[in-house]
Amino acid sequence: MVKVAWISYFPIEWLPGMPPVIQALPKLHPATWQRVLLDEFKTRPDLQLEIIVVRKQFPSDLEVQWENVRFHCLKVPGGARSLSLFWWETLRIRKRLRRIQPDLVHAWGTERGAAMVASRLGYPYLVTMQGLLQWYSQHVNLGPYHQIDIRLEDPSLRRARVATTESGFAVRWLKEHYPRLEVRQAEHAPNWVFHRIRRRPELQPLRFLFIGVLSAIKGTDLLFRALDQLQEQFDFRLGVVGSGAPEFVAELKRNSSAELWRRIEFRAQLQPAEVAEELARAAIMLFPTRVDTSPNSVKEAAVAGLPVVASAIGGIVDYIQPGRNGITFPAGDLAAFVAAIREAVAHPRFSLGQVDPATLAETREYLSPAVMASKFFAGYERVLRLASGAGGPHPDKPSPVIREKL
Repeated sequence: MVKVAWISYFPIEWLPGMPPVIQALPKLHPATWQRVLLDEFKTRPDLQLEIIVVRKQFPSDLEVQWENVRFHCLKVPGGARSLSLFWWETLRIRKRLRRIQPDLVHAWGTERGAAMVASRLGYPYLVTMQGLLQWYSQHVNLGPYHQIDIRLEDPSLRRARVATTESGFAVRWLKEHYPRLEVRQAEHAPNWVFHRIRRRPELQPLRFLFIGVLSAIKGTDLLFRALDQLQEQFDFRLGVVGSGAPEFVAELKRNSSAELWRRIEFRAQLQPAEVAEELARAAIMLFPTRVDTSPNSVKEAAVAGLPVVASAIGGIVDYIQPGRNGITFPAGDLAAFVAAIREAVAHPRFSLGQVDPATLAETREYLSPAVMASKFFAGYERVLRLASGAGGPHPDKPSPVIREKL
């Protein structure tokens, strides 16, 4: 039995069957990839999960048993986390870990100081990159909220021994910038519900879909500008699943036509089954992100069999194959995005909301939750092997020490 403590901003309020005090919390980012891995891990007899969530919104410290997983909800004062460079929660988590006594710690990202905190605790640990903040900041303005996270990302990765990341691009970027870091690719998979969707694409009018935060990073301004140019050429509707900062949404409205807004339907804070319904109805997904390592919404569309028009950036090129299950274009290029939408609408399969069946089968295998779970568990084994001094030349073959532990 291996006991693993996650350090995460896990969206506990999204889980069914939580106590009312948890259900009443404001809903943060759903972090669906963490929930997918939790679903795969929670019934493993050789793994015990303890998930530590630090948040100022908790009314007090709470401990919640959910199925076979124990959540440790730690309350911190507002502003104490970043102002203390996350030392406040380091001390709180260290105290809780003395009670938990995990075999290793799993730090979810460099966001909110998770990787930095893990490096201070004295336990073997794995870092999972959820984004590359340093790379993002070279292309877009992440705003003041992320500046401390960006500053801490470099020293966090220099301290770490093993990290997982999603896309081939992210693997190459990390190896180039951190040659001493062992980087393992573990693609964050979509929920099984997206693999099993029964597609019912709406074609008259053609239904486009965008899923994500309305922001410059995700290219939502490019999306609205492109569709404004195209609305006289063919009839369409746009479903938007997500929300954005009020000032950004107001700017979108100022810079696009009233007629376009009459074609848009907004929804937010959907559970996976509700997102799956949106994917079932859509004919084509549009995703003009400016910078992304491996966007989950595109992966959900890919395993659902929904054609995707998306930026050729980060991990998108790993699972969107031009002409087979979508069309890609250079990130940030409005003219190329407009041309790609026109091409998709004229495509014999994509115009019907269909993709190449063989490509769909390959994509579903590549983005399987079961494969995701096996790669993360192998990452845990590797961390324990290194901690035992039995690193050796075979990173995927458990040592006798690890076999005994498991």
